Amino acid sequence: MKQTLATIILAAGLALPATAQDRLTVMLDWFVNPDHAPIVLAEELGYFADAALEVETVTPADPNDPPRMAAAGRVDLAVSYQPQLHLSRHNGLPLRRVGTLVSTPLTCLVVLADGPVQEMADLRHRKVGFAVAGLQEVMLDAMLAHHGLAPGDVEQINIGWSISPALMSGQVDGVIGAFRNFELNQLRLEGSEGRCFYPEAEGVPAYDELIYVANPDRMDADAIARFLDATERATAFILNQPQQAWELFSATASELQSELNIRAWDDTWPRFATRPAALDDGRYARFEAFLAERGATPGGLDVSELAVDISDSAAP
Repeated sequence: MKQTLATIILAAGLALPATAQDRLTVMLDWFVNPDHAPIVLAEELGYFADAALEVETVTPADPNDPPRMAAAGRVDLAVSYQPQLHLSRHNGLPLRRVGTLVSTPLTCLVVLADGPVQEMADLRHRKVGFAVAGLQEVMLDAMLAHHGLAPGDVEQINIGWSISPALMSGQVDGVIGAFRNFELNQLRLEGSEGRCFYPEAEGVPAYDELIYVANPDRMDADAIARFLDATERATAFILNQPQQAWELFSATASELQSELNIRAWDDTWPRFATRPAALDDGRYARFEAFLAERGATPGGLDVSELAVDISDSAAP
């Protein structure tokens, strides 16, 4: 009798269909790099599968594409930046922050350590390059004002994405928009040493550097909540075992095994959001007010118009 019952149970189990998985398409902000490790490792460690998710990651042809693609519903989630989110919302894009990937600023103003700029005040009558017009100029102006300088006290030059070369060649004396986990390491590899002036220490409110954005009218809140749970597990794995995490992450693509990425890893992994679903309302309210005070936006957006607590949205 026991054998017969066991056979029936086994047969019934084999007849059950596999658990259905929800599909999510996530567009990264740029090519895969250490900033994206929680997403990559959530896949490699099976955490997405545990969450009944099939996640496809895609890279943009243009770094301006991700928020637009999410707003249009072409992708379910996009990796973007909190400062950019504020501008996107004021430009009418239907987006909300639904999670955080990197919870501290990474952008900084970089100068050569052995150059003429030893403190912010030394930028007077010098040249500063920026990569993205608009937001980076606003942040630079605020940093200058923090030291009694006016925007006209420096010459601002659009250098595109030629950040390190423009600095090393002497085309500019500083660059705003450099990532402290990448450009400083790139300078070292080129035989130069850089120094960062940190926006959050120079008059700019702290903000979430990398966030997940989605169209609130199109998103599957429950699937996104499970996505965030899986990346939270991956982040815990990284924080507990950073060397093993690096080995797993870098093994997913040969281009990740460059010396720049090896160095960037150590400057990146401590900055991942340990609670990616958690929302700091005050951080978004302060940055919205900051942009309005600087004249970059008309202001007035409530936090609910910028970000959602996905755990509330996913609740039955």
